Amino acid sequence: MTETKSYETIAANVAAVRENMRQAALQAGRDPEEITLVAATKVQTSQTIRNAIQAGITVCGENRVQELVAHLAADAYAGAEQVHFIGHLQTNKVKQVVGHVDLIQSVGSAHLLQAIQNQADKQGLVQDILLEVNIGQEESKGGCMPQEVEALARQAMDMSAVRLRGLMAIPPVSAQPGANKPYFAAMRQLFVDIREKMSDNENDIVCLSMGMSGDFEDAIAEGATMVRVGSALFGPRPPMKSHLPS
Repeated sequence: MTETKSYETIAANVAAVRENMRQAALQAGRDPEEITLVAATKVQTSQTIRNAIQAGITVCGENRVQELVAHLAADAYAGAEQVHFIGHLQTNKVKQVVGHVDLIQSVGSAHLLQAIQNQADKQGLVQDILLEVNIGQEESKGGCMPQEVEALARQAMDMSAVRLRGLMAIPPVSAQPGANKPYFAAMRQLFVDIREKMSDNENDIVCLSMGMSGDFEDAIAEGATMVRVGSALFGPRPPMKSHLPS
């Protein structure tokens, strides 16, 4: 777990990120208000999350079930409008997430989709989800392939306890500025196509989640409605270890 970040540090970072988002939106001829900032709170302490919410963060995104459960127990998200799950989700941990978050962004297989449907149905609720697309078609990443999106979307539409809200993607890592623009453009086209093909439900399908600390401006230029930002808000993450919130 990282050290707790002060309110002052986070507030300055939130202001800088929001201004960069605003400028990117205006340059693309878009309304900045239509883009949601999701604070990626991976490895952050519960107090850091509280400070972030005090600094104006309204949506928190968790990558790990273990951290989500601990932060919920600590009431770390009090004051936030929404909590999202944005990381890899195993089917055996679905019951710890369904009904505890407003949106599961990382649904990338029929198997996981069915597990979420089963758990949500058991709880008597409807779980909002995004389909995760492996837009770079990388073997090391989760998500469905672009050519599988329509079939998975139709499967989601037929489910009673799942509501499809849109698509999410994590393009290949690149240090080269602008390198992910083609992937973001491809995601935008997939998003448009799915909305057209699911026209009966297009009012539900409104989220295109793409872009992180290093490339969210490019993602906004290509149509992102949601960006997931961690290090630009909280600073660099430490080397990966087993983390528990404090």
